[in-house]
Amino acid sequence: MSAEIIDTQDGILTLQVAGRLTESELADVQQRVAAIIRSRGKARMLVLVDDFLGWERGGQWNDFSFQEHNDAAIEKMAIVGAAWLKDDVLVFVGKGWRPFPIEYFVTGEAALARAWLELPS
Repeated sequence: MSAEIIDTQDGILTLQVAGRLTESELADVQQRVAAIIRSRGKARMLVLVDDFLGWERGGQWNDFSFQEHNDAAIEKMAIVGAAWLKDDVLVFVGKGWRPFPIEYFVTGEAALARAWLELPS
């Protein structure tokens, strides 16, 4: 699986995305994240994309139902990955269009990303 929840401690929901992401894998992890958000009420998200190779070609990548139903409960999102992925990943997650702060940290800066998530919104 290329998208999975690997930790839910300290109010931070940590996901790891590796390999080539398929539309069905994204939908599956979004359903699991939504269930956690419903049970907790709010979430801060740490997304690790160090071994991410991009998105499967084709498919319907324009389903925004997860965002419509869950964005109000997401307080912050930090993404950690290779510098060359930054622009593509930030466009994909909708930085600047979503109602919460999103920051990108380069590989090796996971502790810095976590510290940023722990700061007050």
